[in-house]
Amino acid sequence: MIDMLVRLYDLPASDSLYREVEAAGYVLRRARAFEKHTVAAFAQAHFSPKWVSEVEVALSRQPVACFIATHDRKVAGFACYDTTLRGFFGPTGVAESARGSGLGKALLFKSLEALRELGYAYAIIGGVGPREFYAKACGAIEIPGSDPGTYTDLLP
Repeated sequence: MIDMLVRLYDLPASDSLYREVEAAGYVLRRARAFEKHTVAAFAQAHFSPKWVSEVEVALSRQPVACFIATHDRKVAGFACYDTTLRGFFGPTGVAESARGSGLGKALLFKSLEALRELGYAYAIIGGVGPREFYAKACGAIEIPGSDPGTYTDLLP
C-alpha cells in the first residue's frame, strides 16, 4: 500500500470540525498513559494486533502521541503519530458505530496539528488504505514508488 504526503504548513482550519463532533457528544483529547490498556484493548477488539503494538508505543511517549475520541466514557476512536517512524501518522481507527460522524477526520487533524507543533513541515501517512479520504480531508498526495515503503519483511 502506498504512502501519502501531507503539507502541514497548509492544513485547513479545523475548529468547526471539532465543534461538530463535540456537539454530537464526543470528547477529543490526548490519551493518558494510564489509559494505555483501555486504548490498546479497543484497538485489539476492533482492529489488529500490529495496531495494538503501535498504540502501546504511542502511549509510552512523552508527550503521549495518541489522540482519542470518547463517548459516554468509552473509546470511540484513536489516532497515533510518531510510532513506527518519526513524522508518520497512524494507525487510526474509529468504531464502526461512530463512522460517518467526522471522528476520523477530527482525530487525523489533531495528530497532524501535533506533528506541526513538533516542528514538522510534512507528515507521511504510511500504508494508506482510503486514499481518497486523505486526499480530500487534508490534501495528501501519493508518494511515487512508496509501495511497500518501510513495511517490508513484516513479522506475523
